[in-house]
Amino acid sequence: MKLWKRNAVVAAIVLFVCVAVYLNWSYEQESADVGKTLGQAALVGGKTDDPLLPTLTPAVSPATGTSPAPAATSTGYFASARLNRQQARDSALGMLQETMGSDAAEETAKLDAGAAIETLASTTVSEAQIENLVVAKGYADCVTFISDGGVSVVVSATEEGLQEADVARIVEIVTGETGVPASQITIIEAQG
Repeated sequence: MKLWKRNAVVAAIVLFVCVAVYLNWSYEQESADVGKTLGQAALVGGKTDDPLLPTLTPAVSPATGTSPAPAATSTGYFASARLNRQQARDSALGMLQETMGSDAAEETAKLDAGAAIETLASTTVSEAQIENLVVAKGYADCVTFISDGGVSVVVSATEEGLQEADVARIVEIVTGETGVPASQITIIEAQG
């Protein structure tokens, strides 16, 4: 009977997380239609960092004579990915904390929720460390997702694309931080 209740609590938590991720995704689709993300503002003079809004005066690099559009677009993706990841985690954390604080929950469910919170915290720290180390190696931006199936690292596109040396450098960072074997690491180059 206890196993059934514990499995029911875990299934409910997974269901709520999936619903939260779907709702967040659908909200992002609606806000993309508007062309502006909540919390972003245009600067006086018509210049903005928002990749979805056109600037009144295009920024052109004096050295190359080109516009830095791909970097601005990838930054939008990375910010959105981090926001989605954080919202899903906040939702899951809220449900786990609710389970731990519930008087009706059994002790095993509370222990499982506590262990899940510790795992979530550890995963969050590891992802942040990987992202910081990859950016420190010279890449414009990075977002990392750690799951039971492995680690996915999304890196901003470079002019010449990711080379084998780049992949090896990122795999070394991820392996050193998580201990996950290279066969379970996926590296994706985000296109602008």
